[in-house]
Amino acid sequence: MSSEPFSPIVDDLVHRNASYAATFSRQGAPSAPTQRLAVVACMDARMDVEDILGIHRGEAHVIRNAGGVLTDDVVRSLVLSQRSLGTREVILLHHTKCGLHGVDESQFRADLEAELGTAPTWSLESFSDPFEDTQQALEGLRNNPFLPNREHITGFVYDVDSGVLHRVD
Repeated sequence: MSSEPFSPIVDDLVHRNASYAATFSRQGAPSAPTQRLAVVACMDARMDVEDILGIHRGEAHVIRNAGGVLTDDVVRSLVLSQRSLGTREVILLHHTKCGLHGVDESQFRADLEAELGTAPTWSLESFSDPFEDTQQALEGLRNNPFLPNREHITGFVYDVDSGVLHRVD
């Protein structure tokens, strides 16, 4: 184990964990979510998914990444969530003023390649409209043969200015 000091941020988080661990109870939530729900959301720091949806620890699997994009890893997680851990519903939770909104993906990739000498193997998945992006993601999940439970997949765009959810059909 390294004896190097952590950054001040990590030191603070480790201290916070010590407080958490001092009152930790193993009688926590089961690994299978009690609401049988999986949520795919953006990683944006303005989004507290549990508060936005009014869910508590143990009620849902929450899968987050930049843009709430349906990457292979997100789909893998959803398939495992449904097939092994009993989830039956999926919520896609995108939002207004996302960092991926309007990003020129070609330029982004070209800049990385110019700087590093290689282009990324992954797609940025930028978009021009969060509602259209959510609709496309909904269609992708609803047509995914690996998901056994596709009848209850719902999409929302969260307004970061008002806190309101807008359903996408």
